[in-house]
Parts: sequence; C-alpha cells; structure tokens
Amino acid sequence: MNAKLRGWWWARQGLDGSLTGASAREALRRSGWMRSVGGAGPYVGLFARAGLSRASVDAAVATVDIAELPSARGCTYVLPADDFAVGLRMGQGFGDEAQIAMARKHLGVTDAELVALEDAVVAALGKGVMDPRALKDVLGDAVRNLGAEGKKRGTTTTLPLALGRLQSHGRIRRVPLDGRLDRQRYAYTCWGQEVAGDEAFLAVARAWWRQAGPATPAQFQWFSGLGARQVKELVARLDLVPVDDLWILAEDAAAFAAFEPPGTEQVRFLSNLDPLFLHRRELRPLLSDADAARGFWTEKGTQAGSALADLSSQAIVDRGRIIGLWDFDPGADRLTWATFEPATAAVRAEAERVEAWIRRDLGDVRSFSLDSPESRAPRLAAIRAM
Repeated sequence: MNAKLRGWWWARQGLDGSLTGASAREALRRSGWMRSVGGAGPYVGLFARAGLSRASVDAAVATVDIAELPSARGCTYVLPADDFAVGLRMGQGFGDEAQIAMARKHLGVTDAELVALEDAVVAALGKGVMDPRALKDVLGDAVRNLGAEGKKRGTTTTLPLALGRLQSHGRIRRVPLDGRLDRQRYAYTCWGQEVAGDEAFLAVARAWWRQAGPATPAQFQWFSGLGARQVKELVARLDLVPVDDLWILAEDAAAFAAFEPPGTEQVRFLSNLDPLFLHRRELRPLLSDADAARGFWTEKGTQAGSALADLSSQAIVDRGRIIGLWDFDPGADRLTWATFEPATAAVRAEAERVEAWIRRDLGDVRSFSLDSPESRAPRLAAIRAM
C-alpha cells in the first residue's frame, strides 16, 4: 500500500510530469500553497512541477497571478489568485492578532491608536509603494516607539502591528523590493483584496484533502491551525471515506482504488518545505523501511527518519519516496547530493539539470531567510559523509 499511497500523493502534487508547461498559478492550484520563509522553496517546487524559470515565477508575482500572503496559521505562503480571499481568512487570528494582544496588555497600545495608524499607512501608500523605513519617515509621530519594554518583547514600534493587521485584512500587500521571493527585502502597496468569511474553512479543507489525501484530521489540523472541535465539524461535512487508517474524499475514492503507481523513475529534487512534505509533516510514509531506520542529520543531532516531521536538507524524491538528500554549495557553485542507494542514470541527469537551473536562475538555494553558506556547512558535510 505504501508504494500506491506515495505514487498517488506524487501524482496529486503534479510531480508526475502532468504539470509540465503549466503556469505558476495553475501549478499552485493543483499542488497547494507553498511555504515561503525568505527561501527558494517556491522556486524549487514550481521548477520541479512545471519546469518554470525564476523569471516566469517573478512575472506571475508582478502581475499578482500569485502572491506571498499571511495565510494558514498566520504563516506566509505563496498562493494562486484563486485562493487569496480564503488564504487571508485562514491567517486571521494568528500572528498579527497575538502580537497586538501582547502590545495592548504590556505596551499600552490602544485600538484607537492602531486604527489611526492603519488609516495613515493606507493614505501614505496611496501615493506609491514604500518600504518600512520610508513609511516610518512619512508617518512621523503617528508611529510610536515602544521603548525598552517593546524591544524586550520584539516589537519596537507600532508600525509592524499596523502593517500586519492591514495585510491580514487585505488592505495592503507586501511586495518583494527586487521582485524575488527568496530575498527578505519588502515594500508595501495598497490593495483592497476581499477576505472570505467562515466558508473559507470548508473550502480550504476540501482543497487540502484533494491535494494531500489520503490523510488524517490531525494532519489537516496542523496545516490549518484550527481547533480540534472545528476540524471535527469540517471533517463531518467533507464526505470522507477510509483508506486503512487514513481518509480520502469520497469523490476521489474510485480513482484511488484504480490507481497504479508509475513503473518508471520520476526523479525530482525538492525543497524540504515542499507541499509533499509540509502539508503532512510525517516523513515515515515517504521512506522505505530501511531508510526510515537510517540516521538523518538535524540541528539537534542525528535522528532516525521514522521520528522526523521535517527534513533539515532538501530531498531527492522518486515517485513519492525520499531516496536521497541535497543542498547547494555556493562556494563550489554546485550541488552536493547523495542517494541512499547507488545513484541511477535518471538521478544523475536530474542533478545536472537542477544544478544548471540554479546557476542560471537563482545563484543559491536558501532554505529560509537566515540560511547562509556558514550555517549550511554542517548539512553539506553530512550529505558528503553519506
């Protein structure tokens, strides 16, 4: 059953070649939202599925066919335009609201103060795109310094509070200053995006099960950040049927029963934050029995693959099974990679293709905004030692 499940998840994610030539918007609609933390993950995921260049993805960002928004659990994901309204609704009540609640309680920030600042921000951005520094200069005394106590609590002024809430309500949008998703330099622009109501929760649950199922309610609960009772109510409305100890949409059950996993290699080099992993956060089903017992490098020491929810390095995957690890070494300007078993010709060919694309389009592959050649050194060493 594991090979069938892996192959099904693989195909549902469009990693089987069925998305080749698709737009970034189409690929994200099929595979689901891609986590963005100032790293190259969205580029890597869209290249693996559709063969898209960075220029194509950046063009989709520029035309707002896709956008990086606060969504599930208040985390930033890259979403297709079709999901902007529901994505914003999924993000409300998390990061920005928790930060505002802290500021009310400990820093003396009032709702009236924030509303006035938000209106001032929107008025300022009505004159053009601005980064936070320019906004602060224009807004002057409307932005209040929160002193030593604010610094201790990670909120030095009231501006981030206003920007966060304005984003989650669709009134402004964050845009990358140089057009790239793998850079942590942003400006803001006025928007006016409608935000969905509570119907968003059911819509997102149905889309998630189509992209990640068969799966468990607990896995959806982690992805969505919703409470156990709310998830239970949504599951009851979804018309799910069992597949062993997992659940699949009834409308997909016949297709799953008839599904046969691909018989030939389909090798992809994926980000460790790819939806194939991140939407599930359970690596055991994606590993063979032998590899599940293998030790994997993590910042907390070597751990068995069966115990991991996430990978520290990027993954080499074939038809849904993790078969090796990779990272990019910017000092050597090349991929560092290794497979658990002797590499096939298909793996070597894909490694060459991905390496050439990284050199041409990205220059480096950061897992997250603070990833650097120095911090990556232990990961690279662990791969070389495999």
